[in-house]
Amino acid sequence: MFEKLAGTAAALAACATLIGAHAGMARAAAPVVLGGGSGIAVNDQGICTLTTIGHDGAGRLVGFTAAHCGGAGTTVAAAADRDAGVVGTIAQANNDMDYAVIVFEPDKVVPVSRVGNTTIAQVGGPAQFPDIACKEGYSTGHTCGLTYGDVLESGWTWTQICVVPGDSGGPVVVGTTLVSMVNAYVTVPCLGPQLGTKMTAIIDDVDARGGPGAGFRPI
Repeated sequence: MFEKLAGTAAALAACATLIGAHAGMARAAAPVVLGGGSGIAVNDQGICTLTTIGHDGAGRLVGFTAAHCGGAGTTVAAAADRDAGVVGTIAQANNDMDYAVIVFEPDKVVPVSRVGNTTIAQVGGPAQFPDIACKEGYSTGHTCGLTYGDVLESGWTWTQICVVPGDSGGPVVVGTTLVSMVNAYVTVPCLGPQLGTKMTAIIDDVDARGGPGAGFRPI
């Protein structure tokens, strides 16, 4: 019933005109610009979306995405500039909560707080009915919808936001507050309700585990 949203190689091929990769062109790789809502290529094939980027308590440049996009050790590149090569690696993932922590190479990434029409100033929430929440995703861009809240009291926030494969991990915001990420949809892509892990729960879990991501603050 719940369908997770990791983009496949086929989805990547379908979106090739949006990726902007130019095979065979030799150049010095400049740092890539990444923020919450940027497309990321995982293991050089599937496409997902970065939830947010910032620094953890140890000063590492880190970000988040959905765990079903890739497990620990999965490489991460910018979907919009794959010629730049690997810019980060997933350091840890929690499959139950469906989030992953990415550690970026700071000399290869320019972190930003705004992508498209989405600005992330802080982490908060969770979103509640009747908030209007919006997301920024690689496949469908900026879309908004009504928040239903934690319908089943299971830790997932339900919204009526359009999402399709490739949007996995995308930031869900109320205003400029990051409240959850895109994890799944119910039955029908774009039409069915979207489910997302509460961002405050993710931060609490990362802090309890320690290591990469603990003490996270967004750019």
